[in-house]
Amino acid sequence: MAINRTAALNVPKSMPEFLKAASERIAFLGPEPDRWREKTDFALKNSQEPDHFIDMERLDGIAELPQGRYEYYRLLYAKRAAATSNPDDFLPEKVGLQPYITIEIFERLRVAFREYRTLKMENKSTIGVEQNIAFYAAWLGHYVGDISNPLHTTIQYNGWVGPNPNHYTTADQIHWKFEGDFVNTHIRTLGFAERIKPPVHLDNPFQDYIHYIRDSQALVEKVYQLDNAKGFDGDGTPEGREFIKSRLAAGSQMLLNFWYTAWIDSGVPLPQSTPPTQTPAVKPPDTTTPPVPLSPPPASPPVRPLGSGKAITGD
Repeated sequence: MAINRTAALNVPKSMPEFLKAASERIAFLGPEPDRWREKTDFALKNSQEPDHFIDMERLDGIAELPQGRYEYYRLLYAKRAAATSNPDDFLPEKVGLQPYITIEIFERLRVAFREYRTLKMENKSTIGVEQNIAFYAAWLGHYVGDISNPLHTTIQYNGWVGPNPNHYTTADQIHWKFEGDFVNTHIRTLGFAERIKPPVHLDNPFQDYIHYIRDSQALVEKVYQLDNAKGFDGDGTPEGREFIKSRLAAGSQMLLNFWYTAWIDSGVPLPQSTPPTQTPAVKPPDTTTPPVPLSPPPASPPVRPLGSGKAITGD
């Protein structure tokens, strides 16, 4: 919520004013995807669970991720087929889909901004599309905020697995301790708004977001080191508090950059579609020939009496 609210309050004057005015709604809607994760709503939870993470270790050796989710699926299935052990670790739902849902929402937001511009030019009401924009902006903020937490980028998402020479915690508590308990308790004293700079345009949103993910992944071990040093216990240590402020600021800044990019790009005229090539008209078939009469249907097979031990009709 804090990442969304801070981004909304820093919307520049060059963007529509209603976004800043909607800051509380955008903040409220930030956790919406987590509200879709109750076990009682199985289909909803099951379908969007992989949207919240990406285990970058599973993608070692891949220089560049494809921009489309289905190309990404094919890449993972190829890795799964080539795996000599634990092939299911490479299933898309195991590796995570985080960058794909994020970019898809970004493009939804860009489309909505484009519609807003059109309605403004036509002097029509923009109330409906403003509501869409606020929702997309908030929804986008959830996933951008997820990645500000390095533990959303790794197989080490909630307790260290594998070789552990530094004796990091293996308990399944560190994720919420870092992201939830500590932040929720101290958010009013974790001011980071002054760190937000004017937004910049993302020339390649997908690649820029992948860089943002990799930057966060590089901090995974730092989270565990701070946890060992009691950085998130009680009021935390100065280093622990500084680390969380920096991650909240990184998330809010990236989100604001996404919004600004969607707004700027929505003003670029769409390419004109090429009209289909004209083809000669095809003469319709001659329908004056009388139809050939149909043959009478064959007689139905006799009906066997009940109790014959076979189907009621036929052999």
